[in-house]
Amino acid sequence: MGKVKDILDKKGYGAYSVSPQTMVYAAIEQMCQRNIGGVLIVDDNGALTGIFTERDYARKLILKGKSSKETHIRDLMTPNPFTVSPHTSVDDCMQLMSEKHIRHLPVTEGDKILGLISIGDVVTHVISEQKSIIQHLESYISQ
Repeated sequence: MGKVKDILDKKGYGAYSVSPQTMVYAAIEQMCQRNIGGVLIVDDNGALTGIFTERDYARKLILKGKSSKETHIRDLMTPNPFTVSPHTSVDDCMQLMSEKHIRHLPVTEGDKILGLISIGDVVTHVISEQKSIIQHLESYISQ
């Protein structure tokens, strides 16, 4: 099974981030424009302090009757998110995402943020690997 690095090599490194002072509405606008489901929250020193996802928006803002134009993202973010390294196996990511009911994992190496992977990225990678294995086996059998 592959590693997180394999996903980032194909998807690309980097992740969209905002500061804790960002208003939720501005973050949601950017998420919509970029077609992403989550954004990293990074402090002025570049340290990862949280993650904000569409799920946070629905559960912590909309259902509680708050206004996205009057609420800072720091008030809704999930602090101290689970992270993985580029060397984490895709299997381990799937297990973590499943057990913790999360759909996004920041990828870090030390204090450096390398990217963000989603459950969709993980599933796409697994399907690609499975197709490759099937093609290899079919080729082997037909020889």
